[in-house]
Amino acid sequence: MKVVIYPNFRKQYAPEVTRAVCQALHQMGLEIGVDQIHRNALGDISYIDFGNLCEMAEQAEFAIAIGGDGTILKCARKLMRSDVKLLGINTGRLGFMAALESDELDQLPRLLTGEYRVSQRMMLRAALWREGKEIGVYTALNDVYASRYGGRMSDFSVYADDSLIGRYRADGVVFSTPTGSTAYSLSAGGPIIEPDLSCIEMTLICPHSLFARPVLFSADRRITLVPEHYKTATLSLSADGNESVEMQPEDRVVLTRSSHTVSLVEMTDSHFFDSLNGKMMHALKE
Repeated sequence: MKVVIYPNFRKQYAPEVTRAVCQALHQMGLEIGVDQIHRNALGDISYIDFGNLCEMAEQAEFAIAIGGDGTILKCARKLMRSDVKLLGINTGRLGFMAALESDELDQLPRLLTGEYRVSQRMMLRAALWREGKEIGVYTALNDVYASRYGGRMSDFSVYADDSLIGRYRADGVVFSTPTGSTAYSLSAGGPIIEPDLSCIEMTLICPHSLFARPVLFSADRRITLVPEHYKTATLSLSADGNESVEMQPEDRVVLTRSSHTVSLVEMTDSHFFDSLNGKMMHALKE
């Protein structure tokens, strides 16, 4: 069995944890693959196979992302075309998507015994249209959001299929998956959604309205965002907090369920809401 590792060495303790993970997997008799960009950092470990991460993932059973939630998101998008199962090990701050903390590496043998669950997580596809042509496609596990580009509020309309949902004035809007409902959308006042569900959540960012509320759409809907730049500030489009594209007048964003999914490994026996309470309420407990 082969495992590929995706570490984020910019995170504190990630180098030490990565080496400990490699040692544990080697003792379990597993093959280990790491992207060749990390050869300088891990080249002294003789049993690591260095190469192209995406190509190695095609032959791997598991991918292990070592870092925070951002690391897991990047790994998920990078490997979304493979059938690999993704396990997150947290060395960041929150690590809500991680299955293990850095001091729980003794749980790794459960990968061999099958003592884990796999949660299938939907992804979003956002297509940017300009002058009748699709000029960019962005895939997100958490969310796609459009926020104001400049000091003024933005005006925009949202359609579900061909039906107008509303015309809004706000700092922006977040479209999230259930997985992303505990991220930016939650901070903007959106509800928490169990991650195994399939739906698209819309949450406005600082709306100038007494009646604007989050909306849940069927995952099979086609959601269209239509900015009105001629009145207010332009919008900047971003997927999972990475790509940032300034939208032009007459641009459209069409959001649908992606054909790709992420197989996220869960190794604790706790329920989603136990994890939610343990991690999201952490600041209140200190």
